Amino acid sequence: MHNTCKWSGWRSGWRNCRRAVAGVRSLISWSMPLGMMCRWGHTIQWRGRELVLALSSLPNKIEDLIRLNETKIIEIAKGYRFAHHCLFLGRGYNYPVALEGALKMKEISYIHAEGYPAAEMKHGPIALIDHLMPVVFVAMKDSIYDKVKSNIQEVRARKGTVIAITDEGNDELDSLCEFVIHIPTVAEEVSPILTVVPLQLLSYHIAVMRGCDVDM
Repeated sequence: MHNTCKWSGWRSGWRNCRRAVAGVRSLISWSMPLGMMCRWGHTIQWRGRELVLALSSLPNKIEDLIRLNETKIIEIAKGYRFAHHCLFLGRGYNYPVALEGALKMKEISYIHAEGYPAAEMKHGPIALIDHLMPVVFVAMKDSIYDKVKSNIQEVRARKGTVIAITDEGNDELDSLCEFVIHIPTVAEEVSPILTVVPLQLLSYHIAVMRGCDVDM
């Protein structure tokens, strides 16, 4: 067993996203040299270069994401700060992001929240959905986007209120959701580093509006 440093920086608050983001970055960094040792090493090496470029572009993309969306996220927070329950759904790489979003909503906003794989939504959570329960979808235009879009339609059919996170330029969800947060497009494998940011901001602003101590 070996330990490695994630270099996630100084902790600026007790509950923040630095470890989640640094964890994803570290896993991607570890996987690339391992992949190059397998029989498809040449193909993975080419893909690895793309991922390195994608990782290097993330700081600027995170800055753009916050600059373009924080006002909208504050508006969303105002609308849902009195919610008692919240559901976070994602598929594939972004299922763990749904879990992280729900965790932060519970930790700093003191709102009951559940993260769930969107593919399993029919097996339990869908029975709880109504107009009082906001449902947050991570719906990037990746290889499973159409399935996530179908899940959104199922929630809307049950009068659920939907907040979606998707790529900039994707207006397909505007008519299906109460709010859509558009974020920069990035490689599917590194998308969790971006998609987790608006969920962290949403929990933060709701917590502040509810009078919670976000730095406890």
